Amino acid sequence: MNGAHPTQRHAPEWVILAIACVAQFMVVLDVSIVNVALPSIGRELHYSATGLQWVVNAYVLTFAGFLLLGGRAADIFGRRRIYLFGMALFVGASLVGGFAQNSAWLTAARAAQGIGGAFLSPATLTIIVTTFHGARLPKALGAWSAVAGAGGAVGSILGGVLTAELSWRWVLFVNVPIGAAAIGAALIYLPELRRTGEKPRLDVAGAITVTAGLALLAYAIVGTDVYPWVSTRTLSILAISIVLLAAFLYIQVRVASHPLVPLRLFRSRSVSGSNIVMFLVGAAFFSMWYFLSLYMQNVLGFGALRAGMAFVPMALAIIIGAQLSSRILAKTGVRPLLFVGTAVATLGFVWLSQIQAASSYWTAVFGPGSAIALALGILFTPLAHAATAGVDQLEAGLASGVLNTSRQVGGSIGLAALATVATDRTTEVLAHANSGLDTALADGYSRAFEVAAALTAVAFVGAFIVPRLGRSTTTVTAVPPDTARLGAQPAEG
Repeated sequence: MNGAHPTQRHAPEWVILAIACVAQFMVVLDVSIVNVALPSIGRELHYSATGLQWVVNAYVLTFAGFLLLGGRAADIFGRRRIYLFGMALFVGASLVGGFAQNSAWLTAARAAQGIGGAFLSPATLTIIVTTFHGARLPKALGAWSAVAGAGGAVGSILGGVLTAELSWRWVLFVNVPIGAAAIGAALIYLPELRRTGEKPRLDVAGAITVTAGLALLAYAIVGTDVYPWVSTRTLSILAISIVLLAAFLYIQVRVASHPLVPLRLFRSRSVSGSNIVMFLVGAAFFSMWYFLSLYMQNVLGFGALRAGMAFVPMALAIIIGAQLSSRILAKTGVRPLLFVGTAVATLGFVWLSQIQAASSYWTAVFGPGSAIALALGILFTPLAHAATAGVDQLEAGLASGVLNTSRQVGGSIGLAALATVATDRTTEVLAHANSGLDTALADGYSRAFEVAAALTAVAFVGAFIVPRLGRSTTTVTAVPPDTARLGAQPAEG
C-alpha cells in the first residue's frame, strides 16, 4: 500500500510537522488560555469561588486520564484516524463551550475538550516519530517541544487579548477556525500508519478507573481549603480514589489481555526516570502561569490585556530554550540538559518566591519568570526523547501518552496542592498579622513558589535515574525507520 488516501497528496515533511505542531499547540494552549479570563467567566456564569477552578481542572483531569487510552488508540487504529477524531471532538466541544449559559454547561464542555485533547496529543508525537528519522528527528522534536512549551505562555497572552477586546467566549471560539483548517490539511496530506493484523482490544476499564481515581484525588486535595485533611469527607474521597487507582493497577497486571499501560515499560530506566522528572516538572511549572496571572491581576492591579502581554517574554524564552536544547541534544546527550534545566528552574523559583505586595513586574516577575520559562523549554526535548528511546515503534503513541499523562497529572495535583498551600498561607497572614489583603496574597503566592522550587530540586535528583543516553542514542531515531519489519505498514485511510 502507498499509505495515501485516494484524495491525499504527497506532502513535504514540513507540512506533516505543521499538522502535528498546530494540534499540539492547541491542546497545550487550552490549559492556560482560560486563566486570564477566569474572573469574567466566574461573574457571567455565576461560578462559586471554589467552583471556578474546575474551568481549568475539568479539562486537565479528563485530558490526563484519557491520554493513556489516546496513546494506545493511535497505535492500534492509526495516527491519522485518531488525529481526526480527537481534533473533531476538541473543536466541537470548544464551540459548545463558547455558547455556555451556566457553570455546569461550561464545565462539561471543558471536560469534553480534555477527552478530545487526550486522543489528539499522543497522535501528534506519533506522527513525528514515525515521519522523521536520523538527525532530523531531534530537530522535529525541538519544533514540537517549542510549540508545546510556548502554548502555556501564549495561552495567557491570547486569553488576555481576547477577553479584553472581545469576550471570554472567544478563548474557546478561537479553536474552531484553526481546528477546521487542521482537519482539512490532515484529510489532504496526512497518510495513515497503523498496526496490521489482529488488533488488541482497548483497555476501557483501565481508562475509566485511572481517570476516576485521579479526578477524585485532585478533588479531595482541592477541597481541603474548606474541609480539613482529617475530615470525614476528605478522607472518604481519598480512600475511594486509592481504591480506584489500586483497581487500575490490578486490571493492568491481572485482568486486561492488552493493558492500557504495560508495566514492563517502566523496567526501562529511561522511561521511568523521564516520567518521574516530568511529573515533578509538571507540578511546578503548571502552577507558575496560574499564580503569576493571579499575582499580576490581584496584587499588581494589571488588567486582563496587560497581564496577558506580560507573559510575552516567557513565551519567547520557552521557544529559545527548546530550540537550543534540540540543537545541542545530539552533542550533549539527555542527562546534562536535564541537570541544567532543573537547576535553572530551581534557582528561578527561589528568585520568584521573593515577590512582595510592593514589588514590580520588572523587578520581581520578568527575570525569574523568563529564567523558569527558558528552563522549561530546555527540558521538553530531552524528556520527550528519553521517554521514547528504545521503545518499539508500535508503542510510540503509548510511550508519549504516558509521558504526557505524567505532566498533566503532575500539573493538576501540583496545582491543587500548591493552591492549598497558598490559600493556607494567605489565611494565616490575615489572621495573625496586621497586613492588608495584597500583602497576604503575595505571601501566599510566595510560599507556593517556594514549594515549586523544592519540587524542581527533587527533579534534579530524579534526573540521575535517566541513563546516559549518549551521542549515538540521540542522533539515531528513537524508533527504527523500517516500519515493515516491525509489522506496521502504511494503511489506507
